[in-house]
Amino acid sequence: MMATTHVFAGLAVVAPVAAVAPEFAAPLAVGAIVGGLAPDFDLVLEHRRSFHFPVVGLPVAALAVGLAVLATSSATATLAAVAVVAWLHAASDALGDGPEMDPWTDPGDRAVYDHVRGRWIRPRRWIRYDGAPEDGIAAVVLAVPPLLVFEGWITALVVGGVAVSIVYVLLRRRLVVWLPEWLE
Repeated sequence: MMATTHVFAGLAVVAPVAAVAPEFAAPLAVGAIVGGLAPDFDLVLEHRRSFHFPVVGLPVAALAVGLAVLATSSATATLAAVAVVAWLHAASDALGDGPEMDPWTDPGDRAVYDHVRGRWIRPRRWIRYDGAPEDGIAAVVLAVPPLLVFEGWITALVVGGVAVSIVYVLLRRRLVVWLPEWLE
């Protein structure tokens, strides 16, 4: 899935909490954005293995939420949002295709690595590849809750992210042809 889809999913997950506790809206949004993006920092390493934790991330997320409930503060709310959304990002990558740049020509059998079992989880291909039309639809739908709950810079970021998502969806398959060889 696109980075924007992961971020919008994270913002959609924390939106109900931000609606009930608006004093934590900004920390929750920052945590959701960081959690939505952070796993993909492994693009320069072994993508979807180095910083993706679809199994181990769940108990970490549960502990972070427990801490935020027991010792509620902006810091614990941010930490909980980062942990939950990073786990959601890693787990949801199994719903798409593998990390290949052009999965429509040579689909792989590796979506995201399960560190507990020591093996790759196979792709489900509900979203055929990042930037597929269904990914664009998911991004737009997931952007609605944050647009209804958050204000200010977060709304501007979401609107800008929707625009970037639409352009990316329109250009995605051409990007592989335009990429320099060293990026492939």
